[in-house]
Order: sequence, then C-alpha cells, then structure tokens
Amino acid sequence: MTRPDRLRAALRGTPRAEWVDAALKAAAERPETIGRSFTQAGRRAGRTPLPAVPGWTADEAARALLLAALPADRAEAEIGDLYRHGDADEKRAVLKALPALAAGGALSSAAALPLLHDAIRTNDARLLAAALGPYARHLDQAAWRQAVLKCVFMGVPLTAVDGLEERADRELAAMLAGFADERAAAGRPMPADAAALLDRLTREES
Repeated sequence: MTRPDRLRAALRGTPRAEWVDAALKAAAERPETIGRSFTQAGRRAGRTPLPAVPGWTADEAARALLLAALPADRAEAEIGDLYRHGDADEKRAVLKALPALAAGGALSSAAALPLLHDAIRTNDARLLAAALGPYARHLDQAAWRQAVLKCVFMGVPLTAVDGLEERADRELAAMLAGFADERAAAGRPMPADAAALLDRLTREES
C-alpha cells in the first residue's frame, strides 16, 4: 500500500506540483471541487512517472490524494461515481487508491468490492492489474482465483497480484493445470511466471 504522505512527497518537484497543491487546498476548503479537479488531473498534474513511488504517475497520485480528501460521509458514494463515470486512467487511479482509502477509514473494508468486480470483468489489462493490489484481499477466494487465471490468460504479470504466495491454493493449481493443458493442445506455452507458480503448487501438494 502506498500511503498518501509518500504520494504527496513524490509529487514535490514535479513540473506541475503547484497545481496539485492548489487543488488539494481547494479540496480542503471546498470539497465540492474535488470531482472537477479529479477529472482535470491528467491534463493539469501531468502523467510524469514518479520514481519515488514506482508504478505511479503524477496524475494518479494527485487523484488518490483528492480522493483521500473527500469528507467521510460522502467518500463511498463519490468514489463510486468517479469510478463509474471515469475513463480508464481515472478508473485505474481509483483502484490504486483503494488500499490507502480503506486504511484511512474513508471506506469500509468491502465497500468498493463492486468496483473490483467491474475491473476484473473488463478486458483492460491495466485495470485488472490495479484491481489485484492490496485491496483485493477483500475478494472471496473463488473470485480471486478467477481473477488470477484471467491475468494468466491476458498476459498480466503475476507480480501485479498482491498476496499471491499466501493465497495460491490447490484449487488455483487445478485451474492453472487445466489452462496449461489447453495451451499445450494449441501448441502454445504457458507464461513463465504462471508455469513457475503451477510447478511450486504442484510440488507442495506432492
């Protein structure tokens, strides 16, 4: 989980940090500005990668900080609305922000599960990867296994799956074995990371 204070620190020194500071100040004084700033962040904060928080860009960090500024009594509804009406980049920012929002009390433990299920149903690899971050611990095991298998099918690196080593079980191994058989029949190899996971799970069972 990437904490808001790390995101704020990582944004300092970026070309458009001044806009982010102004947007967050406005959010604290007038929460009704948050939605507008959230949609503007791609253009106003920029999409510069943030080396201090690998995997994050400036617009994603700004959006996560804006979500964290939502009043508690409005957070759940507004986060859902911003996700549902957002483009792919906005949806991804919401998904990446969920662990910190839950840890900070802005969301109950399972409040955003519908957003995860929506992201997992899409064919957008970036959304699928974002949905399987730390907040995915709230997914039940059956849904989590299906999401992991979809990662393998879509070529999403399994490093994106938080808690994979702890949650992978014999049922997932059986699903991976079936998929490996289908690939072999089609003359196509399994992705290396999935093959390694299947090998480990098979060895643990024997």
